[in-house]
Amino acid sequence: MSRSEVQHPSVTLKLSGMVAEIQPDRFVPGSFELVVDGTPQSHVNIDHPDELFFEYIQRIGHVIDLLGEVGEPITAVHLGAGALTLPRYVEATRPGSRQQVVEIESDLIDFVRAELPWDKRANLRVRHGDAREVLAKLPAGLHGTTDLVVVDIFSGARTPKHVTSREFYELARPLLSPRGVLVVNVADGPGLAFARAQAATLSAVFPHVIGLAETQVLKGRRFGNIVLVATLTPVDLTWVPRLLAGGPHPAKVVEGAELRQFMATALVTTDATATPSPLPGRTVFQLDR
Repeated sequence: MSRSEVQHPSVTLKLSGMVAEIQPDRFVPGSFELVVDGTPQSHVNIDHPDELFFEYIQRIGHVIDLLGEVGEPITAVHLGAGALTLPRYVEATRPGSRQQVVEIESDLIDFVRAELPWDKRANLRVRHGDAREVLAKLPAGLHGTTDLVVVDIFSGARTPKHVTSREFYELARPLLSPRGVLVVNVADGPGLAFARAQAATLSAVFPHVIGLAETQVLKGRRFGNIVLVATLTPVDLTWVPRLLAGGPHPAKVVEGAELRQFMATALVTTDATATPSPLPGRTVFQLDR
């Protein structure tokens, strides 16, 4: 049987009708990839959840590492679950952390739980529903006490428009503790119109924003991911060299005047003007690993 004919665990998601499949990583023992509607959405190393694979996930991991003291438990809210790569990472590197995961596709959570179970000792609560609707209803105890909010929401290969607007980010802002960070995974291609608008939108809600990405992506030369980090207090400038050193390489941190130039002509996205993130080209994702 050829590799293309191998049957992997899969499920048709009731809400979207998309097919979710879990594929083993042929090159990393104990690792698996969650693919939804043909788009790789998560990579999980079951034996070593502290090892991150996707480039943008590694960059988010570096931001998480810089929160507070090394190994200190944090409070985290993850909007978008996938295969729970980052919640697993937080539990592995900061045991005892309090985490909430929000996912609209409840049968995706059931599928991942059955095929790629996570540590039962983790203080991890899964909330089912639309990220924006759940965000508005989170317990008051999370307001002002959340150290990490991750926005990594995709329906197939695109981020839905209703979680890209100023109004959406205004719902997330009250969660952050004084040291808290909101991290957004932005996928965009040449020209970076969507990413520039997201940077402008976050900057309209949060006083401090930086961007992290591979240099060619930031130059708009290829489709890729830009990680935007927003905070209520100034970003510790000692973070910048550490984020650069952490890679993946080549790496770039955009902040201050350079970020203002990056988003100079972009308009703030509102509910009235929001659009989904752009579709990647067919050649972006290579699934025959």
